[in-house]
Amino acid sequence: MAFENLSDRLQMAMRRVTGKGRLTEQDINDMMREVRLSLLEADVNYKVVREFTKDVKEKALGEKILKGLNPGQQVVKIVHDELQQVMGDKAEPIGMNMVGITKVMLVGLQGAGKTTTAGKLALFLRKQHNVKPLLVALDIYRPAAVEQLKTLAGQLNVDIYEQGTTKKPEIIIQEAMDYAVSNGNNLVIADTAGRLHIDDSMMDELVRVKSIMKPDEVLLTLDAMTGQDAVNVTEHFHSTLQVTGAILTKLDGDTRGGAALSLRRITNVPIKLMGMGEKLDQLEVFHPERMASRILGMGDVMTLVDKVTENIDEDDMMGMMEKMMSGKFNYNDYIKQLKMIKRMGSLGGILKLIPGMGKALKGQDIDEKQLVYIEAMISSMTKEERKNPKLIARSSSRRRRIASGSGRRVSDVNRLIQTMDQQAQMMKRMGSMNPAQMNPANPLSAMQQPSRQKKKGKGKNKRRYPF
Repeated sequence: MAFENLSDRLQMAMRRVTGKGRLTEQDINDMMREVRLSLLEADVNYKVVREFTKDVKEKALGEKILKGLNPGQQVVKIVHDELQQVMGDKAEPIGMNMVGITKVMLVGLQGAGKTTTAGKLALFLRKQHNVKPLLVALDIYRPAAVEQLKTLAGQLNVDIYEQGTTKKPEIIIQEAMDYAVSNGNNLVIADTAGRLHIDDSMMDELVRVKSIMKPDEVLLTLDAMTGQDAVNVTEHFHSTLQVTGAILTKLDGDTRGGAALSLRRITNVPIKLMGMGEKLDQLEVFHPERMASRILGMGDVMTLVDKVTENIDEDDMMGMMEKMMSGKFNYNDYIKQLKMIKRMGSLGGILKLIPGMGKALKGQDIDEKQLVYIEAMISSMTKEERKNPKLIARSSSRRRRIASGSGRRVSDVNRLIQTMDQQAQMMKRMGSMNPAQMNPANPLSAMQQPSRQKKKGKGKNKRRYPF
């Protein structure tokens, strides 16, 4: 998970002040000591750590905070706002030409993920702006780099311009620009060559390509797991090429966060996009405010809403809700629901965007295979069984057949039936609730079960109660 170690340490530091009715200067000092150590261990640049802790401490020691109501919550808000400022305050979009061709040049060291990012970026901008991308293979040095880009272009069904490894990159980019005009491409993404380290010949070549291409965006691709080394790389590239933004790759695997928290403050280069997985659709806009909320364990509801909007059709969602509320929800709808969830990405990643869920899931493994097992069980049902869940609930022989056909146990089928029943009962209660019965102080009151007297169980099933 991105920022996991830093997130745990900062949340622990915040607990020193939250919940207290009154704060002293010593409380703030103790908290700031923990914050400073957390940031340094996360490989954040020392200058950034020094400025960050100084700014937070000055604001936290203000008279309004120490003597105000809920001082702990106010201190947490100060830390959140400062984290947001350090990472760039607000999201920086990719500059798109409304008329003509948008030209994007990807640069960076070898191994940072430029070629994969080129494919991800083509898909991302096509979805966002309905453009027709052209990928240009300029990495003529790394073995199979051109073939890799061709494979990605084929998977995404986008155009590619490549001339193998015989022509110079300057000639290829000139020909590619002419091809884009004749082919009707209004987005050109150039995948340039990288090196294992920065050298003069590489930089000279990139300068020549840039002078011919005249890109709207020069995006530096950085491996987030390199920590504050990413700052040094950025300074070298920026001084020569005047990069317009950065893309942090492998951010999902960066448990520290040094690159994301150091880059903007030191180099003034904005982080525009972030790679959150290996799949081609796992490229997201970098929102400093949302990232600050994630780091402090507050979830990220806006990103969750974006994922739902992008991946789930509104009519499908409303139809599903109507079926659930009317009690007509069946296994065909259930599997449709699962596919909606899978389109949004990793189940664990989605749950952690919900406020409070990150902490609740700490140390627990979210087994994505369970979704596959459920699909297998539903696939082993007949058409009639999928339409009418009661057929399976009433017949043990049907449950045994489904378990055998899907390679699962009968207990797994029983658990699936129980989950269906629970969903149906919960949605039925919500559908029958009068809005006047809703407790305005508790928005979840409609989902809570009416209180009832529990009966003690007997025999070996003692203490086990039905839903």
